[in-house]
Amino acid sequence: MDRIDAMKVFVATLDEGSLAGAGRKLGRSPAAVSRAIAFLEEHTGTALLYRTTRTIRLSEAGERYAAACRRILSDLEEADMLVADERSAPRGLLTVTAPVAAGEDVLRALLDEFIERHPAVSIRLQLLDRPVSLIDEGMDVALRIAHLTDSTLVAIPVGAVRRVVVASPDYLAQHPAIETPADLAQHRIISMTHFGLDSWSFPPSTPSALPQVVPFTPRFIINTIRGAVASAVAGHGVTRLFSYHVAEPVRDGTLRIVLRDSEHAPLPIHLVTPYGRLSVPKVRAFVDFAAPRLREHFARLAAITDGD
Repeated sequence: MDRIDAMKVFVATLDEGSLAGAGRKLGRSPAAVSRAIAFLEEHTGTALLYRTTRTIRLSEAGERYAAACRRILSDLEEADMLVADERSAPRGLLTVTAPVAAGEDVLRALLDEFIERHPAVSIRLQLLDRPVSLIDEGMDVALRIAHLTDSTLVAIPVGAVRRVVVASPDYLAQHPAIETPADLAQHRIISMTHFGLDSWSFPPSTPSALPQVVPFTPRFIINTIRGAVASAVAGHGVTRLFSYHVAEPVRDGTLRIVLRDSEHAPLPIHLVTPYGRLSVPKVRAFVDFAAPRLREHFARLAAITDGD
């Protein structure tokens, strides 16, 4: 059996979540998919997948092997395209990752438009609120909101975002004023893992001081952006989010930003791609298409929240 073909079957099984799903995608029977994975397990001498009648789960060795397979298949695709002299013709599978809210609210619509313009390109969009290694997980492009330190990535700036504290006008009218970070101790806090479950950090009050850390006992802990926004709009407490998360409710007057003078410096937003991937037509085409649209989008949202 061809090992590269077996790797494609293995990766398809992970992407589809089942042997049957991989079979449907590749036009093969579940038995043929199972044989390909068994071939790889025999070749590597270790179990790559734990299978039940309904689920599959990667072993620890399988996780490492899957990352290597994605890199190899991506490099092979790039090599084929270069040899075929198709630099000007975007085609193939484009893999993109982003934080959940940004992907749902911003990237999905851009990707819909992009694939309409490029019918030979297909998309795999992974929305994850965790750090993603583009190389290890076989990603072409990511939207990143952070200060970047990875020198193996090419970064294209598309905006900046603030970390803001918000509450509804009704909530603010019925509770003590929030003029300093310490005032939060008197308030109901809606907290999220990404922004601090039981404390929030603020810049030092003076240049020589330490950052201000405000501990609290949250009234409500939630793991989705949309849920935190909805709870704050409903008047159930104070929450902290990125400014683009709350631009629409701020514009509509259902949320108000507080503690503007106690915010950290804005975080940069970039499109990032591994070095060398920009030479691949589908990646270059997407970056050239998405970057100006993202700049316009984030600038429009910033104008709303900065002017609140």
